[in-house]
Order: sequence, then structure tokens, then C-alpha cells
Amino acid sequence: MKLLETYILRRVGQMFLVALLPVLAIIWTTQVLQRINLVTDSGQSIGSFAKLATMILPSIIPVVLPFALVIAITQTLTTMNNDSELTVIDAAGARRSVLIRPILLLAAVISVFSFFVDNVVEPRAKTVVRQMIAETYADLLSSVIEEKTFRKLDEGLYVQISQRMAGRMLKGLFVADERDPAYELIYYAKEGAVDDTGTTLIMHEGEVHRKTPDGNVSVINFDSYSFDLSDMTESRGQATLRASDRDLWFLFNPDPADKDYTIRPQSYRAELHRRLTDWILPVVFALFSLAIAGDARSHREARLHPMVSALAYAFAMRWAAFYAANQIDTDPEYIAVLYAIPIVSSIVSIVFLGLHKRLVMPSFIRDRISSFWRQMQERLLAATGRTGGGTAQ
Repeated sequence: MKLLETYILRRVGQMFLVALLPVLAIIWTTQVLQRINLVTDSGQSIGSFAKLATMILPSIIPVVLPFALVIAITQTLTTMNNDSELTVIDAAGARRSVLIRPILLLAAVISVFSFFVDNVVEPRAKTVVRQMIAETYADLLSSVIEEKTFRKLDEGLYVQISQRMAGRMLKGLFVADERDPAYELIYYAKEGAVDDTGTTLIMHEGEVHRKTPDGNVSVINFDSYSFDLSDMTESRGQATLRASDRDLWFLFNPDPADKDYTIRPQSYRAELHRRLTDWILPVVFALFSLAIAGDARSHREARLHPMVSALAYAFAMRWAAFYAANQIDTDPEYIAVLYAIPIVSSIVSIVFLGLHKRLVMPSFIRDRISSFWRQMQERLLAATGRTGGGTAQ
């Protein structure tokens, strides 16, 4: 690789990391906080939560990588243009491939890494996460719930125990069941136990209060009563794997006897084609970023910042790909649309690069985005002025 190509590759790579890490950290934090209830509601240790948070990361990386690359390419090339480096490269007679080759090389490496994460690392991580959550709730009554503390087991189902004894025995049981809108049930029992399968709570010497919406209450005393937990423990005690949790080889050749596959085979078809198209997005995004910002431009030219244009294209293309992938569930014809999106975008970008023309937005869209961008800058400056400590007298 030539010295100039190495220089460009290093600059784009550094900017890529600068753009990737903060965005990845922000999105990862929001995803982790959505699962903080695993610790607060089920009594898990901070170590289990840290493991869960780590397993979430592979599902975020493939989504963020292409956008970080767009920011890196457009920002680096814009800075080089402002410093007249692109003009000097053109004036020196260097081929345009000197600029394109290192960027596409970086994009290809990122695409291969994205393919590996999306098809190997992420399915395994999701399987581990589902198994962790299943194991967390499998034995919730007999081992996790604290004594003399109300805990929510499910939507509308609450339980409290006075004392936990050896051998799964529980003393002083209180269960409130509001899951059925037709009536509310409240159970009191002196003692009880969870069976070995974890699907039934057997209560002894107690009573059940049944309250209807009109306010009528009926009370039934019982010597022994079995409270069914199978609806909750079966779904939580066993990890049910979905299409997104499967590796690529399973998607190519699904097991006809798999329970989830027999229920929703179309989701496996959609997931397969999504996996086969998503990994190439870094290269596609790199091509149209080069077509937008890869030429020398005059500083006097009134134009929208290349990063704004490139990100607008990137978000539009990503949305179109998501939409097409979701529609495959009900309409297989969208498979062709899903593959056409990156192919057409790549061909258009290559044509513009070959003709040495700049890829620009339609004028009416560009003008609206420019106006919105100026308004945001003016508001930011105004807000900065108001909080700047006042004016000098």
C-alpha cells in the first residue's frame, strides 16, 4: 500500500473509532438499563447482571458499525478538503483510486467483522441471555423471593412469604392474583411448598377470597389447594429460541421438528435474507459516502455538509431495508426488494464515482435540510449565549 493510501486509511480508521465508541456506549447503556429489573425483581447478583450486559453488546455492534463508518469517511474527507489536501492530491496527478482503495479496504474489513458478529457471536450471545433469564425465574418462589417482602411474579400476580423453611417449605403465604379481569383472587395459607418441577404451589390450611367487579366477595376455606404456575414457569424456566437466536447454518436448513419453526416458518425465511444483506452495508455506505464527499470542492460553494447528506441517505436506506425485511414475513416478494436496495445503491454510487460526479440530494430536500440545520445552529448559539454568564458592561 502506498504511503498516501496508508495515511488516508489511518485517518479514516481513527475517526471511525472516535465515532463508534461513544455512540456504541450510549446505545448499549440504554439497552442495559431496560433490563435492570432483572436484578431488582429477581434478586440476581451484580455479576449476573454484568454478564447479561456483556451479552447484549453483540446485537448492537452490527447496527452501529455502518453509521460510524459514514461519519468517519465524510468527516475525514471534508477535513482534508478544507485543508486543501484533496486539491493537492488531484493537482499531483494521483488517481482517484488512491482515495477510494484504502476506504473500501476498511469497509470490507468492517463488513467481514459484521458478518462474523451477526451470524456467529450474536446468536450465541442471545441464546445465553435467554437461558439466563429462564433460569432466573425458574425457581423464583422457592429460592429467590425474600421473606416478608412483596414480589411481582407476573403481570397482576404478587406473592409474599413470612418464612422459608428447608425442603422448599414456605410459611405464611399470601398470593394476590389479578390476571383475570372478571375477578380478583387473594389466597392466605399457613404453609405451602413448591413441587419438584416448579410448576405448582401447594398451599395448606388457608382460604381464598374471590372478588367480582361489582364488589361481591366470596370466601372459601381449604385444607389443601394447588396453585398452577405452569403458564409462568414453562415460558420462563425453559429458553425458547427464536429465529434471531439461530445461527446461519440453522437458517439455511431448519429442523422441521423445531417447535418455534413449525409455528412461524416465515420469520426464519425473513431472518435468513436479512443476515445475507445486512453484513454488506458498510461497503455500500462507504461507496455513497465517497460519491458524496470524495471530490475536491471550493470553500465558497454554498452546500450542505457532506456528513448530513450521507447520514440522510444512510438512515433512509437502513429504514428501507428494515421495512423490506419485516414485510417478508407476510409477502415473499419483498425478498427481491431487500436485495435490490444495496445492489441499486452500490451501482448508482459506482457510476457517480466513475464519472467523477458528486452524488447530491434533490434540491428541495437539500434546501429543507439546510434550513433545518441552520435553525438548529442558531438555537444552539442562542442557548449558549443565554447560559454564557451574561454580557460585559
